[in-house]
Amino acid sequence: MVIRCHGRIVAGAEVNALQAEMDKHAELRKKVVLNLADVDYIDSSGLGALVRAYGTLRSAGGSLQLCQVSRAVHQVLEVTHLLGVLPPHSSEREAIEAFDQPSPDEVVGSRPGILCIDSSKDLLAYLRALLTNSGYEVHTAWNLADARQMVSFMKPKLLICGAGILELPAAAAAIERFRQSGPDIQVLNLPSDFSTAEAGQAGTDLVDSVRSLLTT
Repeated sequence: MVIRCHGRIVAGAEVNALQAEMDKHAELRKKVVLNLADVDYIDSSGLGALVRAYGTLRSAGGSLQLCQVSRAVHQVLEVTHLLGVLPPHSSEREAIEAFDQPSPDEVVGSRPGILCIDSSKDLLAYLRALLTNSGYEVHTAWNLADARQMVSFMKPKLLICGAGILELPAAAAAIERFRQSGPDIQVLNLPSDFSTAEAGQAGTDLVDSVRSLLTT
């Protein structure tokens, strides 16, 4: 099924309309292409809706593909590091043909998945580069709400929590819920001075800790 979206994908009526359209055909169509050429804005809820749709379709044996994404949407996917999860295609035909190819998570599925959570974009960029180059599949979230969505669909082996998240009043309870969401999920809290420590040594120590946790 191809859905051509126009305008905005934002919290409220727009997200509800998109979800209703997909739900209407859910029993018959498990493979969905979203044409986002005419979408000029997407907020966190809209992005969350795409992530949830991706996870729901994957769980049902289907998939979600994006095509002809506008520059605005592409920038959002890029800065949220979701291009690897929802890679855009140049045309509807290319997106449809992609259903016959392994999805990105299937290609890297043999690599342990890590979700890094922190409010600092700079720290997340560093963690992503460091751990990806160390052989892990890495995703990032800037807040607990996004982290909750990511945990639900990617089932990470390890959560890495930075000081920007650990300082939040709701952090302890949220992280405990993440820990209980799967029997194999490990949690690693970064030292409070990680972002100001010498990058090379801090990175080496972190990779050693990650390898220790994921091999036990």
